[in-house]
Amino acid sequence: MLRALVLTVGLLMATPSAAQTLVIAHRGASGERPEHTRAAYELAIDQGADLIEPDLVMSRDRVLVVRHENALSDTTDVADRPEFADRRRTQTIDGRRVTDWFSEDFTLAELRTLRARERLPELRGTAFDGQFGLMTLDEVLDLADAASARTGRRIGVVPELKHPTHFATIGLPMEPGLIEVLARRGLTGADAPVIVQSFEVEVLRALDRALDVPLMQLISPAGGPFDRPDLTYGAMLTPEGLAGVATYADWIGVEAGLVIPRAPDGTAGAATGLVAVAHAAGLKIGVWTLRAENRFLPVDHRSDDSQAPGDLAGWFRRFEAAGVDALFTDHPGVAGR
Repeated sequence: MLRALVLTVGLLMATPSAAQTLVIAHRGASGERPEHTRAAYELAIDQGADLIEPDLVMSRDRVLVVRHENALSDTTDVADRPEFADRRRTQTIDGRRVTDWFSEDFTLAELRTLRARERLPELRGTAFDGQFGLMTLDEVLDLADAASARTGRRIGVVPELKHPTHFATIGLPMEPGLIEVLARRGLTGADAPVIVQSFEVEVLRALDRALDVPLMQLISPAGGPFDRPDLTYGAMLTPEGLAGVATYADWIGVEAGLVIPRAPDGTAGAATGLVAVAHAAGLKIGVWTLRAENRFLPVDHRSDDSQAPGDLAGWFRRFEAAGVDALFTDHPGVAGR
């Protein structure tokens, strides 16, 4: 594995190669610090991550804020804040009814008063709850720039646009804000250390017309892009479907089981042919999400001690052997060893 990796156009855009596997810190080192916090990103970089991933939602005043979802109660203390009690409401997001507090009902100044909490407290504890605030995309890019200067290796950023159709329908389209941030920072070219990702299609097509940065089409094992009810993810994974993706994107990002499925007994099965098919279409392939806890690992990579981490490093090596180009992980320090 190459840990001190310089991110260039050759790594992000060139013809796929099995020679290098990038480590993408999924929401930072989110297995050890609350996700999407400064501490999670800084720890991930110290552990050798090549890129860090901020999920993006919108504030009421059109700022790109870093949270996994626009629903805030799972990862912040908003439910304990009496001054925001009347903001709790129910709405439909991507066809699903959700009752919560939503980022689009708060200004950035209000969001900055919230404190981050661990999303999986039963697995990862709560020792760091309340210690960190919320970040913006600009702040994550600042952090990556500072870390690049400090470490001497270029730290990339992989922002994901969450629910872009939802935000567009409420008058908060995500593309203009993203384009403005990247343009202001000189990050619009093919050599920018940025990969923009989404599960939706049309937002990536729009960005492909406006920017030259690498784009990643995210693909789930089931369902399809919310903005394309005529299209399934299964159809996108055929040779013809991947050729279509390659007209606007440079990467696909897929769930781990689409590359190495679980056997009926819960062990890791044989690799599928998806990596080769993606590469034949001219696409690089990233895999999500590798985690060290036993519940997330195949049976043959679990620890005998249910409370101890499993063999994430061995699981990581299976995907390297399969030829994937990048791996999203909550535990970059373990995965990169």
